[in-house]
Order: sequence, then structure tokens, then C-alpha cells
Amino acid sequence: QVQLVESGGGLVQAGGSLTLSCAASGSMFAINAMGWYRQAPGKERELVATITSVGRTNYADSVKGRFTISRDNGENTVYLQMNSLKPEDTAVYYCNADIPTTLASLEVWGPGTLVTVSS
Repeated sequence: QVQLVESGGGLVQAGGSLTLSCAASGSMFAINAMGWYRQAPGKERELVATITSVGRTNYADSVKGRFTISRDNGENTVYLQMNSLKPEDTAVYYCNADIPTTLASLEVWGPGTLVTVSS
């Protein structure tokens, strides 16, 4: 059983910064891609950023130049550095990981962490 736990959410003023962390634990021999998604009130969950096991990154246009995703493979942890935050970044942020198994890839989600950006 693999679990993801996010941390680092909170309340910040517009223009401020936050860093989210997500640690994976449990029985696994590797992690493929990891990523961050977010869901604002009344909206669908959307991609924020992803990173492959070799560090290739992908970002939503809305966060390019402001957010940076990184990972520590030794610690099974992925980070999201968020700068120049805007009120529209307010959402629950979810961590996601693609875990290979002997049968197929397993997609695991964390419970989410709330980020609130005040104007």
C-alpha cells in the first residue's frame, strides 16, 4: 500500500510564496511521474505541474514562470515552489504519483492541502 501525504498549505497574501511537499511511503520499488493538481471551489481538478523520474517537467500555462516542481528521488518526495501567488491560485492542491507494479501502473493521490491566497 502506497500513501502520499501533502504538507505546506496555508494562507498567504497575494504576491507571496509557499512551498508544498508531498512524501510517498509504503511498499514500492520505484515512482514514475509525480505531479501536483488543484481543485478550486466549483471547478474541476486541473493539472498544475508534473515531473518525470528523470526530472522532465511540464507546467500549466497559468503557473509557468511562477511555480517550480522538483523531486528528491532518494526521499520519494516531490515539491512545488509557488511564487507570485494570485487569488486565483486558491484551491486544494493534490499530489499524484504513478507507481509501477508487477501487473500495471498504480495511480495514487494524496488527501490534498488547502492553499488560500488573499487579495
